[in-house]
Parts: sequence; C-alpha cells; structure tokens
Amino acid sequence: MDELSISPISLIRFNALGGYARHPRTFLTLDELEYFEAEGGSVIGIATKDITDQDFGGIVMARDHGLRFRAVNVTDFCPTPGAAKLALFAGMREAARAQAEDHHQGDEIGEPVDFFTHLHDPSRLHSSFVQLTLNEAYSPARAIIEPMMRWYQDADGNFIEQFQTTGFDQRIWELYLYAMLIEAGYLLSREHQVPDFCCSGLLGELYIEAVTVGPTVKGGRIIPPPPVDAPAQRLSYLQDYMPIKFGSPLFSKLKKEYWNQPHVAGKPFAFAIADFSSPMSMVHSRSALERYLYGYEHPPAFDANGKLVISPVRIEQHKWGDKVIPSGFFRLPRSEHVSAVIFSNAGTIAKFNRLGILGKFGSQNVLAIREGQMVDHNPNSIYPKIFRVVVNSAGYEEDWIEGVSVFHNPNAAVPLPMEMLPGAAHHFCDEHGQVTSYAPDFHPMSSVTQHMCPVDVAEFLAKLGDKTHMVWTAKPGEVVPGKQA
Repeated sequence: MDELSISPISLIRFNALGGYARHPRTFLTLDELEYFEAEGGSVIGIATKDITDQDFGGIVMARDHGLRFRAVNVTDFCPTPGAAKLALFAGMREAARAQAEDHHQGDEIGEPVDFFTHLHDPSRLHSSFVQLTLNEAYSPARAIIEPMMRWYQDADGNFIEQFQTTGFDQRIWELYLYAMLIEAGYLLSREHQVPDFCCSGLLGELYIEAVTVGPTVKGGRIIPPPPVDAPAQRLSYLQDYMPIKFGSPLFSKLKKEYWNQPHVAGKPFAFAIADFSSPMSMVHSRSALERYLYGYEHPPAFDANGKLVISPVRIEQHKWGDKVIPSGFFRLPRSEHVSAVIFSNAGTIAKFNRLGILGKFGSQNVLAIREGQMVDHNPNSIYPKIFRVVVNSAGYEEDWIEGVSVFHNPNAAVPLPMEMLPGAAHHFCDEHGQVTSYAPDFHPMSSVTQHMCPVDVAEFLAKLGDKTHMVWTAKPGEVVPGKQA
C-alpha cells in the first residue's frame, strides 16, 4: 500500500478546519510553525515550537462524532524541527488509518447536521441560500462555512431554519462575527444567553450583540428604498434615510440594557451592525452610520497653503417623510454603556467566497475579481483610492477582520481598548466633532466581488501577467488608468 501523502496548507485553510478548537492561551506556550493535511482530508496537523524550552513538537487533529477537528495526539518533543515534523507525519498517518470512531471524544451531543440540505418548501428558501447550495461559483463559501458551523452553537435552537429561510442575512452576519472573533484570539462562551457573543481573550472579556438593518416592511410588503441615481438623491439617502435606518435597530437594542447583565457589567460592550436594508446598500452606507453615531458632518475645505481643513458641523436630527429621530447615537441617554459600535460591509457571502478561494475550498474553477474603495492615507486627500485585484492571484491576502471599522463612543463608561480588535480601523470623535482614525495600510471601505465559473484560473492569470493587483486615485466619475500596486 502506498504511503499516505501529507501536504502543507495555509493558515487560512487550517483555521477554517481546526482553528475553532484552539484555546487562546495556546499562544502563550506554543508557536505554530506550519500546518499540514493528510490525503483525503481526514486528518490535519500543526508543527509547533515550545516557547519556553525551545524544542519542537506537533499536534494531530481528526474529526470527532460532531465532525469537528479536535486534537487526538500530541507528539513527543524533539530537538530539531525536522525530527519533530517526521514524528508529526507519522502520527497523522496513524490517525488517518484508524477508524473514525477511534477519534470520538465522548462529549459530543447529538448527531452531525447537514446544514445545506434543503429542509423547507422551495418557496420559503432564501434566494442567497439557494445560490450558496447549488451554484458552483459559491462552492468555496459553502465549503469554508461547513466546518465553521460544526462549532457554532445554536443558542436559539432555530439557526438552521433561519439560515435557510427568512433570517439568512442575519445568520451570515453572525457567522462572520464568529469567524472574525475566533481569528482575533477569543474563546466564545455559550454559558449565557445574551448578548450574542461573550468573548474572553488574553486582554480580557468583550461582549458583543449582533445587529442588522433590514428592509422597510409595511403591511407585510417590502417598501423599496428611495432612488439614489442623481447626486441630490444619493446625498439625501446618506444624510437622512440611512441614519434613520441605522438608528431604528440600534435604539431598539439600546433599550434591552445588556450592560445590566451581571456577567457584562463593568466590561467592554459593543453593538456590531451590518446593513442589509436593500441589495448592495452596504456598499454605500458606511458614512451614514458615522454621521448618525457621532451626530456631525465633516465638510472638507482647503486653506491658502492647500492643506485640508475639516470644520465639523453638529447635526441635531434626521428627517425622512414623517419620521424624525435625534442625531448622535452616542449622545442618547444610556448610550454611555455602549463602548463602541462595530461595522463591516463585508459580512456577506462574497467574503466567505474570497476566504474560501484563498483556503483552496470548493471548486478550483472559480475566479473572483474584487474592486472597491480603500482608505487613502494622504492627509490632504478627500477621495478614497480605488483598487482592483484578482483574489486567486499570488500575493493576495485577506483575513476576516479586514474592513472592520470600530466607532468608539467618546462618552463610554467602559472604553474598548483598540488592542482588543487588532487589524480593524478605529475611529474616535472628540467633544468638538473632530474624528481621528487609525486604519491599517490597506483598509477597504467597500468592495464588490465578481465571481466567474467555470474558468481556467491558471490560464486567466497567465494572460493578465503583472496586472492582477491595481490601485489608483480617482475622483468620482473620473476614469484614471490604474498602476500596478
């Protein structure tokens, strides 16, 4: 019989398969050096280095009864990485030859669930769920979500039903937050029912309630959003319509007073909000959220020396039709108990598909091209930069927290330290309305991803040559040739 082959895999792929079993304190004792997968995918492994003793070892992981990858063997420590790797490979091959039942750990509850089998009448199924399950172009997303959902605990008991039907957007947002928080090094507890995410990490505890903005519904019918084709329409949409849309669910959540829960009291607490109010609305609405949270607008101007000057103007209210709400969520009574509001417009299937492609999940015939706006760190710039990248190309990297913005409450009773969400952009507003932002070098403000399938990806990349990564500066409406990043 031929010896079972073992191949190196990326951190993204390992985290998707086995990262959910990792305890945050592991990083205090071990450095993770390399990751491997046995042929057939039944076993994965980690090559490690002991931080204290400076020797080398390995951890073998296989699926338990719930189909979750968990540790089944810790190999002996060796003086050299080469010897440790040989021991790890031997342990992985031994685990792969064993019966599946040998890796069951006795604490699993219930039978494994197939999340993607259609369990409801086709008329009830959410269109995005149908695309996720049937369209080859979204197979990378499907394949990276499946191992994650083996770990995600269904606190309400209705996750699968909502994931397949009326609550697809909300559940995808929760899955995104789950992946992002695990990546950030948190252990998530289901000991308490609320809020949605009770996190503990090396820097302490953090509590987060997931919030989504849904479409306007009257009389059981979805009311389409206002048109945004003309500049005046887009301005009104962002200045008043969307602040009201953000304000409604945030105010409703504020009334629940999560900070009075004994386990939350005195700890950083945040709302994490995503906009699903209409198709593609999340691409445009970030500025509307900042406007509503801080209650200021920031018209740009330039002084005699060409230096950008921002003079904040306080906003008192937002009005749309007969609806009027006060501006400045962080000025509302009781809002001081909210440390920050977390926002991302990337908690969508497109994000899962991109990470799935990077982790080599699903069909290898899926090509993804991502284009969007990114922060221009030039202090005198009033326009973002534009980027376009082929996700499948060499050198492209992305993680779950990329694109996350944390809007810190200037009046917070318990501030949220920036270090608790590294890799996000952090925004602070002073008493005069001036906003100071700290963003990573590459921080996408919004993006759209085009998925194509079936495509000969290698042939496509060869034809593009060195033009797989493009960045350029452009004013709205201008066509400016891109230059290689």
